Amino acid sequence: MSGKPALILLGIHARPAAQVLMAAFPNWDVYAPDEAALPHSLPLGSATETIAALFRDGRPVIGLCAAGILIRAVAPHLADKQNEPPLISVAADGSAVVPLLGGHHGGNLLARRIAAALQGVAAITTAGDLAFGLGLDEPPEGYSLANPEDAKAFMAAMLRGATIRIEGHAPWLTGSQLPLDQESGTLTIAVTHLAEEGSGERLVYHPRSLAIGVGCERGCSPLDLIRLVQTTLDAHNLARESVAGVYSLDLKADERAIQELGGWLGVPLRFFDTARLEQETPRLANPSDAVFAEVGCHGVAEGAALAAAGRDAELIVPKVKSRRATCAIALSPAPFDGATQGRPRGALHILGTGPGGSDWLTPEARIALTGASDWVGYGLYLDLWPELQGDRALHRFELGEEEKRVRFALDLAAEGKQVALVCSGDPGIYAMATLAFELLEAEPQQKAWQRVEIAVIPGVSAMQAAAAKSGAPLGHDFCAISLSDLLTPLETILLRIKKAAEADFVIAFYNPVSQRRREPLAMAKDILLQHRAPETPVVLARNLGREGERITHVSLGELDVDRVDMLTLVIVGSGASRPLALPDGRRFVYTPRGYGTKRE
Repeated sequence: MSGKPALILLGIHARPAAQVLMAAFPNWDVYAPDEAALPHSLPLGSATETIAALFRDGRPVIGLCAAGILIRAVAPHLADKQNEPPLISVAADGSAVVPLLGGHHGGNLLARRIAAALQGVAAITTAGDLAFGLGLDEPPEGYSLANPEDAKAFMAAMLRGATIRIEGHAPWLTGSQLPLDQESGTLTIAVTHLAEEGSGERLVYHPRSLAIGVGCERGCSPLDLIRLVQTTLDAHNLARESVAGVYSLDLKADERAIQELGGWLGVPLRFFDTARLEQETPRLANPSDAVFAEVGCHGVAEGAALAAAGRDAELIVPKVKSRRATCAIALSPAPFDGATQGRPRGALHILGTGPGGSDWLTPEARIALTGASDWVGYGLYLDLWPELQGDRALHRFELGEEEKRVRFALDLAAEGKQVALVCSGDPGIYAMATLAFELLEAEPQQKAWQRVEIAVIPGVSAMQAAAAKSGAPLGHDFCAISLSDLLTPLETILLRIKKAAEADFVIAFYNPVSQRRREPLAMAKDILLQHRAPETPVVLARNLGREGERITHVSLGELDVDRVDMLTLVIVGSGASRPLALPDGRRFVYTPRGYGTKRE
């Protein structure tokens, strides 16, 4: 089974079961209609189209609805039985769970897990599962089946009376109802880290028990490192499916070749510090004083492989070298979760949550928040999302501590944490993204910062929200100007206002006033009145997206500084902007783009 599962609910009556499943499987995507929306859910739209699109993308679909709805949605797209993702119907009250498709591709196992969470019954109908209590094409976590195409014939032979012998260690089969006969079994289950194709009479399972350690020169070609690893696996007849992870020294966390190797193998990529790798020196086959002098440990590739595979691991492939890279492979006596060894490359996601409530939180920002280990930000912003906090560490900072906050976030990410630096609105508009890049440029000596993965995730900006709430004032050329003089001299701010007024831009004023600073807005009004009529429409948008939201329409001549506070965004129209009052009392502002002239 591959792809993130998607849970579909069609009505309010299914919400209790959906909430149980959301708690049990927090990484699932949830789709719901507006009337049944939940805090994390995505808009469902057309149920038929959404279900079909998810199914075509190879994602398991779990519907809290009648089986017929799911069947009719995917029926036109049934083409390849071997590659169909699980399709599971769950009774709205959670009492029954029916895998409709993909039972042998993880559907049966998933149905059992869902039924356990809901305390319902999994209605498994595949013959092998019913006869023997498990599906051989669904190995447990830590194992993969090399020849799933042969599972059907293998199980059919068992149903006809054939017996099985086991080669290797298969603990999940202990206590099963399989017809085992170690002496004279005609069918074979082989558990091995060696590459083998298998057949209809021989199922081959690969335990994820190999740790690949790598090192490379700075700027090594990804192709060179991938070729070295593939050649090494082939030369020793090692199964790629048995690779649990790729490991290296933390100084290499930002090395593109190592990043692409992890992606190419599709396994976790983790790193160790020099102290941990140096502990492996007694077990190294090729300790190097030159490597120690360079990075502080006697071996990177061998040390990383052994550190990941554990104390009882065997170094089955000592260090192999190409011109610019090295690799080594260690074998653990049992499968292991590659993601739990070492630490990941740290990531800093600088994200905007929008100016208000959950309606304006983008799916990408929600994913970053739920995927983070740590949240960093102004305390008020962190408290806006209690339903997403879970067990994440919250690091609160006060207003005015912006640089301290960004430094802290970079330091956390440099330790291997997955960090969300939380901003309101959009993180690139008068927010923390620019400060992060400024610090990265100003302090190149902070090498650990340079290795951090950095992503800026956009959010709905305050000026976008204000414009949408008031009509379309930003329909033609516009600019944004902050009236805060904490970081920008007042003279520079006033000059920018003058130039924007002369160019007839619509202007969105951020930070229009504070408790101590009220004069700049009044000065801006005076400058604008030299270039625009007093009747020019102005929008005062206060507390956007939150309780107490208020949108006020005034003219430029009527603009009163005392009606503006720290929570207000001010939009001043251009000479072309127009107020619009509808007969029912609704008021809007829009700025024509010129379609009227085009029509004429």
